Amino acid sequence: MRIQESAENYLETIHKLRLQNGQVRSIDIATTMGFSKPSVSYAMKQFRENGYILVDDMGYITLTDSGRQIAERIFDRHTTISRFLMVLGVEDSLALEDACKMEHDLSEESYLALKRWLTENEK
Repeated sequence: MRIQESAENYLETIHKLRLQNGQVRSIDIATTMGFSKPSVSYAMKQFRENGYILVDDMGYITLTDSGRQIAERIFDRHTTISRFLMVLGVEDSLALEDACKMEHDLSEESYLALKRWLTENEK
């Protein structure tokens, strides 16, 4: 299922924050993404209603299986594309920034070719 780029960015951010901190709250997402708390609260309500996240009584956010699948797919695309750009000599911070733009629009065929190339050529 294809969802909007902004939704993919939110889910990827939740995934990364969970990996870094072990737990995620709306304020963490707002701070990381530079969005207002009301904007993040609205988005979290939409994700909850669409079955992408669960929110417990303490306000901690957990990805559901469907939310985690999307987040992991985008995170993997981001990681692969940024590594590929770095191997080509692109400065790290620019590679990470460009990967954010490319991860959503790159075709599956091109992404898999990049991933295959990295597997075969990285030391």
